Amino acid sequence: MSLSTESRIPILYEDNHILVVEKPVNILSQADSTQDEDMLSLLKTDLKLRYHKPGNVYLGLVHRLDRPVGGAMVFAKTSKAASRLSDTVRKHELGKEYAAVVHGTLSQKNGTLVHSLLKNERTNTVKAVPNGTAGSKLAKLDYETIGTHEQLSLVRIHLHTGRPHQIRVQMNEIGCPLYGDQKYGAQVNRAGQQIALWSIKLSFPHPTTKEWMTFYSAPPEAYPWNQWTTSNWLQS
Repeated sequence: MSLSTESRIPILYEDNHILVVEKPVNILSQADSTQDEDMLSLLKTDLKLRYHKPGNVYLGLVHRLDRPVGGAMVFAKTSKAASRLSDTVRKHELGKEYAAVVHGTLSQKNGTLVHSLLKNERTNTVKAVPNGTAGSKLAKLDYETIGTHEQLSLVRIHLHTGRPHQIRVQMNEIGCPLYGDQKYGAQVNRAGQQIALWSIKLSFPHPTTKEWMTFYSAPPEAYPWNQWTTSNWLQS
């Protein structure tokens, strides 16, 4: 793993077509009305400086991570790669796995969660609603409990859909809100705690060679992650 020269964002892999990085926590994926720093702008600036490129630099946003979430992210360095990776996303061929630390113990160690989620654009919040609710979208994930420690559980999650705030809402819906989640777990979390949700694995066919590629990103060695040994489960 290397660090980009300008932004100091860890680079997991780079070639002429794609850029795979480790997103730090609390950075936007894409610019919004806050004008806070974002991954897309930081990486464009970095590419421009590292490769001495005149004018604008192309970099395509393929998928997003919530602002407080860190971990593996892939960007497209050409419009052709962006189009093909976007098609991969549409076909649900972009494999995304996450690790999360949640409050409590899940009633079943392994399982599948399916909900209908409805987003409120005004408040930027999402809630589970009855099936068939106007504007709602199906959300599905598989989870596996890796271990428990005191009143916390470490779970590994495979997403079948990529809905906004999906993991956070679905886990809260079954009574296991994420550690540190102020938006969907304020009843059990303290202000200032960092949400324990990390993009640990991305897998997809390379946009030009079609070679299947897999990238891993380990959560930080800090509480609550350090209650478990990452090497025991990360690349299983």
